[in-house]
Amino acid sequence: MNRRVLLGALALCSLSLAACGGKVDESKKESNKETGSEQVYNFIERQEMPTADPSLATDEVSFNTINNVYEGIYRLDKDNRSQPAGAAEMAEVSEDGLTYKVKLREDAKWSDGQSVKAEDYVFSWQRTVDPATASEYAYIFEAVKNAGKITKGELKKEELGIKAIGDYELEITLEKVTPFFDYLLALPNYFPQRKDIVEKFGKDYTVKSENAVYNGPFVLEDFDGPGSDTNWKYVKNDNYWDKETVKLEKINVDVVKEAPTALNLFQDGQADDTYLSGELAQQMKEDPNYLTLKLASTFYLESNQQDEKSPFRNANLRKAISYAIDREALVTQILANGSTVPKGLVPADFVFDPKNNEDFTKEAKDVVSHDVKKAKEYWDKAKKELGISSLEFDLLVDDTANAKKMSEYLQGALSEALPGMKLTVSSVPFSVRLDRMSKGDFQIATSGWFADYADPSSFLDLFVTDNSYNRGHYSNEKYDALVKSASTTNANKPEERWQDMLDAEKVIMDDQGVIPVFQAAEARLRAEKVKNVVNHSTGAKYDYKWAYIE
Repeated sequence: MNRRVLLGALALCSLSLAACGGKVDESKKESNKETGSEQVYNFIERQEMPTADPSLATDEVSFNTINNVYEGIYRLDKDNRSQPAGAAEMAEVSEDGLTYKVKLREDAKWSDGQSVKAEDYVFSWQRTVDPATASEYAYIFEAVKNAGKITKGELKKEELGIKAIGDYELEITLEKVTPFFDYLLALPNYFPQRKDIVEKFGKDYTVKSENAVYNGPFVLEDFDGPGSDTNWKYVKNDNYWDKETVKLEKINVDVVKEAPTALNLFQDGQADDTYLSGELAQQMKEDPNYLTLKLASTFYLESNQQDEKSPFRNANLRKAISYAIDREALVTQILANGSTVPKGLVPADFVFDPKNNEDFTKEAKDVVSHDVKKAKEYWDKAKKELGISSLEFDLLVDDTANAKKMSEYLQGALSEALPGMKLTVSSVPFSVRLDRMSKGDFQIATSGWFADYADPSSFLDLFVTDNSYNRGHYSNEKYDALVKSASTTNANKPEERWQDMLDAEKVIMDDQGVIPVFQAAEARLRAEKVKNVVNHSTGAKYDYKWAYIE
């Protein structure tokens, strides 16, 4: 979600009203006999949704939506463990770890009443890895046999390692042992899709909520514009196999980009759940509705190193920029929402050594730091190597208040610490930033990743040379070899695999191939009447299946 998820603006975002005003429509209210309360949940989102297509989703907003209106083989529970969902039981795994046999539940249905069948998973997975789909997330299927070759155009999509054995059984063959495959089966990109619906709507598939069918706890309604629509709904799915568990009748989502406006809506009772930006997070810490969500997410600066003439190919330049950033000041004075100084690319308190349960970041020992003296030294080296006396470049950021505050801080910090360096800023909507980064139309940009699953590879895999999410085109042969070893040679050797990943982290941090800025957390206000919203530290962040209004 990254996504991992590129994750949108996350803690960088402050919010502004975009067609959200007015009081809650009385017609939206629903009641639930069991709870005796109106089962309507009003949620403020920080960004527009770029896509509702499971094959194309890459960001936090899209992942949250898809996770609640679709369902895959597994669903993560409140403890972030994979549990059978579309499957009737946990998969049967062969001794060599390469074959998964999955029995699907026969009572699972689509929102139009048709049964969810094995062929829907086969079609969906093949569609995602098909080069014609141009899915940036296709790489997440590389654990499945032949997926990598298919995305490169070397094999036909029909040769992907998944096949239907009858209507309600799947056989999945892996390319390599994948210790975290159970987590992947709970990711939105692994969810089923209906071939007849995709073919019926063609390029308009999922562009509007009615141009799709859904098999999750809710169905999507009133969505009519990827990247532009500012309000939509999740409505209880009466055809969901476990509908008796689902208490909420409706979730109203409104995009609000001004933090004060979002707070006012919450305080007026028009919103039940909203995030808080820096200053407001500090002000509201004593509010009984305040909560901080810890996230397995790192935000970083990603520089465009694709062009041979790019100055950002110079490691000393990247190191100079990194040492010039006072991250402690950034997280305490600008973000002020519980986010912390990062130790490296892989976040802290996320994954632990299989041998001694030690935190990955503690063993990696690659603490990024603020050191103006070192920043100047590396800047002098970079200028000499590049044959320049000054450098002006543009920072691409989201068009949110906190993103702008952070960019202003970076402008001041870099120009002050590194004489001759000038930073301009391009502030654009979230979907535009993603599009420009995908096209390589940037010099340096704020970016971030929210772990898809609880394993360092969720971050480390991003920056191998050919990964579609390596938008800055960082490339290091030693790094690539270590990441490959962790996923192939040592995939079934936990201790050796762990060491490969520690070494890979050291390589990219020694290079400052990407420049970590902060480890994200999120400050929110959630009304006390809202119960049992499940927050995940990996994958899709929110699950509303068990939520209700007290």
